[in-house]
Order: sequence, then structure tokens, then C-alpha cells
Amino acid sequence: QGQLVESGGGPVQAGGSLTLSCAASGNTYSVDCMAWFRQSPGEERGAVSTMHNGATYYAASVHGRFTMSQDNAKNTIYLQMNNLKPDDTAMYYCASPGQAGNCLEYNYWGQGTQVTVSS
Repeated sequence: QGQLVESGGGPVQAGGSLTLSCAASGNTYSVDCMAWFRQSPGEERGAVSTMHNGATYYAASVHGRFTMSQDNAKNTIYLQMNNLKPDDTAMYYCASPGQAGNCLEYNYWGQGTQVTVSS
């Protein structure tokens, strides 16, 4: 079946940087559609960045600070996060429709990696 495994989270001071990774195994990787989501306590999970058929989209709150990339040879996606703010504190998840899925539904989710930004 395979799975998505995130890594790279941790504590960081405001203004700092982190790079998250998400390694996909089995049939969970999608060349066309992968995404990063985040969820803070008491809030709904929301999209941070999505790749869709060659185009990358960012939430307004992270645009210009976060960069999503993928390495198809490694079945891995990344989220470079710069100039981090306390509001970026959240559990970050990667998501994929899977190799056979379409871009309208994310069928696979990682377990999440915690990012904590202190002021």
C-alpha cells in the first residue's frame, strides 16, 4: 500500500527557516498532485501549498515565504519555509491522491510533523 512520512519539523525562532520533507512509498506518490496542509490546535486543517499538473499554489499567509518542490526520482516533496512566524506553528501534513488517484481528492496522508515557532 505504501505511506507518506514527513520529517524536518521542530522548534524554531521567529524569522528562522525549516525545510520539511515528505517521502512517499508504494503507490502513494503522485507526480501531478501533491500537497502540504497544516492544522493548529482548535482550527481546521487547511492547505498550505499544492502542486497541480505543473503549477504550484500557496495560501496567502505563506506566499513569498514558503516554497514547495518535488523530486520525482526520490518520490519526495519538500516545503522550504523561510521567515517563519509564530502563526505558522502547526502540525504539517503532506497529502497525495495516490498514483491512481485524481487531483480532486487526497487519499493518502502522512502522520504529520510539528513545527513550533517562538517569538
